Amino acid sequence: MNYVRTSGEQVEIWGGVECTCRRVGEDYSDQLTRGGHLTRLDDLDRFADLGLRTLRYPILWEHVAPESLDRPDWQWADERLGRLRELEIEPIVGLVHHGSGPRYTALDQPTFAPGLARYARLVAERYPWVQYYTPVNEPLTTARFSGLYGFWYPHGRDDRTFVRVLFNELLATKLAMLAIREVNPQAQLVQTEDLGQAHGTSEMAAQIEFENHRRWLTFDILSGRVTPEHPLWDYLLTNGIEEAELQGFIDQPLPPDVLGINHYITSERHLDERLERYPGLPTTVGLCHDAYIDTEAVRVVGVEVTGLENLLRETWERYDLPLAITEAHLGCTREEQLRWLNQTWAAANRLLAEGIPLRGLTVWSLLGAFDWDSLLTLDVGHYEPGVFDVRSGEPRPTALHHMVHSLIRHGHYAHPVLAGLGWWQRELRFAWPAEAA
Repeated sequence: MNYVRTSGEQVEIWGGVECTCRRVGEDYSDQLTRGGHLTRLDDLDRFADLGLRTLRYPILWEHVAPESLDRPDWQWADERLGRLRELEIEPIVGLVHHGSGPRYTALDQPTFAPGLARYARLVAERYPWVQYYTPVNEPLTTARFSGLYGFWYPHGRDDRTFVRVLFNELLATKLAMLAIREVNPQAQLVQTEDLGQAHGTSEMAAQIEFENHRRWLTFDILSGRVTPEHPLWDYLLTNGIEEAELQGFIDQPLPPDVLGINHYITSERHLDERLERYPGLPTTVGLCHDAYIDTEAVRVVGVEVTGLENLLRETWERYDLPLAITEAHLGCTREEQLRWLNQTWAAANRLLAEGIPLRGLTVWSLLGAFDWDSLLTLDVGHYEPGVFDVRSGEPRPTALHHMVHSLIRHGHYAHPVLAGLGWWQRELRFAWPAEAA
């Protein structure tokens, strides 16, 4: 990655492969297998032909050492990373992606952090030339889905499990990077996290404030910012984190080298206690309020979403660290996918022109994604195409392919569909008549 900006430079396009290896109950679901990439080495040549030079890429703990860290199988990783090196594509290596690790550990277990650190060292020793790592993808999101909402293993539904899972993931990230840097002192942490914002009614103000503090916890804890003055210090201690555990990050922080921001249309939420306005939607129980609705802010009349550009600017002002958009994806029609990427590209370049160090814009789900409409709780094969459509078994370039290729090669892309507004900007988006009070 070239981190030296020159006059007139545009944001670099990165790529990413959806690689979630999640566990629900005793069953694992693996996106690399579902999409066929596990057995298609030539996908990497397709990515190179597209013009990509930086790629978020999985070398997952669950794949390499599923039974024991004493018996790793490096065949697949050797082949893939070797080919990326031949193609001169810089990998950002992911070690755990929405997973709970192999069966001999779990996110809520004390074995998770030291286990991932040991695995990270093995990876670094085998591939000492790799410079960029994401040990744990989206720790806060994974902790919510695994420890608070019960969707993924270990299926917790309480704040204590959520807090423990999150802390274990962040400790694992810290220990993993320390282990990697003992092998390669120049290795950098590209820490990804989904970023949105909570909106809602005045009655929900306390819950909204809590969630808008909570969204920063991944970066705050890693950076040693969670001190007794932090708004969530007492919340963390009340829910089982020891003061000494937080002190470890205060004394020895591990600020990311790049803050990787993932943002989706659904990332911004609207909280509303007026249940009757949302017939058919499930209710939520929160820390500060019982029985309320948590729905997509973009769907509610009267709610003005913050948007990715403003969220990125807020992140820069808060941390003063380099940024990247590490997932840009929309599961929708090809026309809407083009509009979403075009608007994201424009926002990224405006921020870069302001002097904000935005290192890359990652076109996520190069090969598409399966079953995210159910948050991976069901294996029914619901597919969202990406830059390629893999449903025939042979990846086929989509409309996004032509756009991405043009952005990489020429820095622009022209198509009549881009003149139109996305559905998220038109009145058809509204599903609920509630207005923020």
